Amino acid sequence: MKHLKQLFMLFILFCSLVLPSTALAATSSSSSSAVSSSTNSNQAARDDSLQKIKQKGTLVVGMSADYPPYEFTTKKNGKTEYVGFEVDLAKKFAKDLGVKLVIKNMDFDSLLVALETGKIDVIISGMNVTNERKKSVDFSNTYYSGNSYFLINKADKDRFSSAKDFKGKTVGAQNGTLQSTMINKSMPGTKNKGLAKLSNLVIGLQSHKVDAVLMDEATAKAYAANNSNLYAFNSKLPSTAGNIAMAFPKGDKSLEAAANKTIKQVNDEDLVNKKWIPQASQYMKSYKKKNTVLSYWRYFAKGIEYTLLITVVSVILGFILGTLFALMRLSKNKLLHSIAVCYIEFLRGTPMMVQIMFVYFGIGAIIQSMPALVAGIIAVSLNSGAYVAEIIRSGIQSIPLGQTEAARSLGMSKKITFQEVIMPQALKNIWPALGNELITLLKDSSLVSVIGVSELMYQTQLVQSATYKGVLPLFITMLIYFVLTFTLSRILLHFERKMKHVH
Repeated sequence: MKHLKQLFMLFILFCSLVLPSTALAATSSSSSSAVSSSTNSNQAARDDSLQKIKQKGTLVVGMSADYPPYEFTTKKNGKTEYVGFEVDLAKKFAKDLGVKLVIKNMDFDSLLVALETGKIDVIISGMNVTNERKKSVDFSNTYYSGNSYFLINKADKDRFSSAKDFKGKTVGAQNGTLQSTMINKSMPGTKNKGLAKLSNLVIGLQSHKVDAVLMDEATAKAYAANNSNLYAFNSKLPSTAGNIAMAFPKGDKSLEAAANKTIKQVNDEDLVNKKWIPQASQYMKSYKKKNTVLSYWRYFAKGIEYTLLITVVSVILGFILGTLFALMRLSKNKLLHSIAVCYIEFLRGTPMMVQIMFVYFGIGAIIQSMPALVAGIIAVSLNSGAYVAEIIRSGIQSIPLGQTEAARSLGMSKKITFQEVIMPQALKNIWPALGNELITLLKDSSLVSVIGVSELMYQTQLVQSATYKGVLPLFITMLIYFVLTFTLSRILLHFERKMKHVH
């Protein structure tokens, strides 16, 4: 009887849980269309993306300015200027909104992250509409369409005439692009070589590291027209995506609607084909004649300025952080010791490039006003602090305990003993290691180019895309880095000799 009562109670409990959920399912199915329509209307009512753009007075557009004639850089009065038909489209869009245009140039495969984290308002960078991208962003109406072309060395013209000829070969494509997906899906047996910058892929093509580069029709024709050693032809590969459109954060419907108005006028007047692409072609032709790599010396000078700025500030902050965490790790306080160990091990155990992107896109999503330069300095400083902490700790521990005991026996306090006895000797011992860290930091500052900081490597990439030359700008940059590091090493050696003389 007792068991029957228990079963009866379980039956009642089961009915109480199941019946309400069944009724809810029935009612939800009958009202799903009403809920869907009301959700859409509520979403439109809540969307204030267009109003926010007008209030702040700027439209921040993300681009990868190494893709002529879409967007690329040129030189006017010694200053970098972004040109191309998508730049003209962005200017018109900003003008229609009555705001100022701000262009953020970064790697193509970083644009979606920048959009999702609020670093940019819209992507206008030859982005094809795909089902995968639709899951994370909203697209405007199409403003341009074109086929995918192979760019090859003209000497290989007889070897390659169709996609089938590249079986067993290496074909390059820019990371994150439709062309990269097309190689993987439509060219079995072909090795896909992906890089962040299209200009670097063209360098690889000219140096025979890849057999071809798959890119958009207009871009391939632009490279072929400006380099007599290159040749472009239609890939005739099946496309798995729509045409090219602007990309917006999910839910920014009012801004998307404003963009569609601009695009409608552009398409009605056929501005892209009739006006903007011919203008871009004129830029490429005129600058091809008079531009040399050396004429872009101001680009390299600006890159040196930012590189030295990042290095100097990061060295100072890194030394302060390193000293602090070295003392924390040597502390007998378990909490301070644990914090220092976690900081040092984590920062040394993760790549600096990942740290730079996390600070800019991750922390930068919370602090929207954080400039790329500040994010780069913070990331480099934090990374340097972890290494400097271990260098300083090893220097302090290299001093015999008798030195401390002798100083204390003379009546010196712990603070004075550390400042006047321990640290000067430790600094002398670790000076070569600190010098190596400084030189490494100078070179590693090039990594901040991935978030669009105008340091030396970033400027080198601008020169590559503007002059259609790949190797020579890199060679000049190598010489500049060598001069900087050699000069720095001589200065460090001078101070090392002075410390030896003093002691």
